[in-house]
Amino acid sequence: MFKAIDISASGLTAERLRMNIISNNIANANTTRTENGEPFRRKLPVFQEREDSISEKLHGNLFSDAHRGNGVRVMSVIEDDTAFKMIYNPGHPDASKEGYVKMPNVDVVKEMVDLISASRAYEANLSIVDTSKTLVQRLLNLGK
Repeated sequence: MFKAIDISASGLTAERLRMNIISNNIANANTTRTENGEPFRRKLPVFQEREDSISEKLHGNLFSDAHRGNGVRVMSVIEDDTAFKMIYNPGHPDASKEGYVKMPNVDVVKEMVDLISASRAYEANLSIVDTSKTLVQRLLNLGK
């Protein structure tokens, strides 16, 4: 029971970070200048299956369970290297001599779709935690 809660908790943490990254992308959708002088670049989380600890590996060797899961972790946050959008706006302070401004590679519609996906994944993991909690409570009531 507790393994399912642990796995879902890792999913909750990963999806919460994903939602934070998406929120940051949306907030910077019009940021034409960052510390390095370039427009803001969209950021993406990279998820990876969580590996067993040494004690879990030893336990797994003793009690083999082929369908056991470990959860998820965020391995890194990378920058999307797609090209910046070029928009004609000669009055903008960051406009080139030709009048074009490099805009961030953030597509707000795509970010909103990703946000909905992350929210649904978060809700699914939360549902598993709630169901596991209910099962544990029922097992404890059986002993009464």
